[in-house]
Amino acid sequence: MRNPMIAGNWKMNKTPSETVELIEALKKIEVRSGAEVVVCPMTACLCAAAGALKDSKIKLGAQNVHFEDKGAFTGECNAATLKELGVEYVIIGHSERRQYFAETDETVNKRTLKALESGLKPIVCVGESLTQKEQGITNEVVCLQTKVALLGVGEKIDDVVIAYEPVWAIGTGRTATPEDANDTIRAIRGAVREVYGDAADRVRILYGGSMNDKNAHDLMAQPEIDGGLIGGASLVAEKFEKVINFN
Repeated sequence: MRNPMIAGNWKMNKTPSETVELIEALKKIEVRSGAEVVVCPMTACLCAAAGALKDSKIKLGAQNVHFEDKGAFTGECNAATLKELGVEYVIIGHSERRQYFAETDETVNKRTLKALESGLKPIVCVGESLTQKEQGITNEVVCLQTKVALLGVGEKIDDVVIAYEPVWAIGTGRTATPEDANDTIRAIRGAVREVYGDAADRVRILYGGSMNDKNAHDLMAQPEIDGGLIGGASLVAEKFEKVINFN
């Protein structure tokens, strides 16, 4: 059995004080048995978040990590700093990082390997564009992205989480049907199986294309979907609670 994960990607939202306020509200939620909840605030808010999460079962995640230990990489954050702040998970290769900040499959792989080397657990994002979807090559695109991202991961594959994030559904309010999302995630799991065998049955694969409080139940009812990487709905405690408990 794969324990479900609901991770909130807060993107460039919430000041440190607002981060603490939201976390305090989330700490009051009674989470369904076996589910893991992760919140991923901005880097500048991680210290405040870590303090608010002390003695909480909610896990702390970051939105990015660099593949070098230190150096002239203005605006980036290294793994050692994230670890010292109490971060456990880190989002890597989100479609917005690929679209706006020139992330490639190769840099996603380098960040993934650095995260694992440092004891962080990567949430690796893959997904197709609208053009690729319309061309009918969704599975080819996401499977290639998956294989490149996981190159060299080896025995640490069990620490990897994958998030299927169709680019055309991010922040648009559009979402794949539960059946289509399930089929694509099955293909992604197949790509993991080609490289890592039965470990594919243990790897959690989330859906991240505008999952919210209205569609979480139907998406989570699908057998291949192990959770969600949640954007806008994770910024409001009442909505996030419904997603967390698949209501």
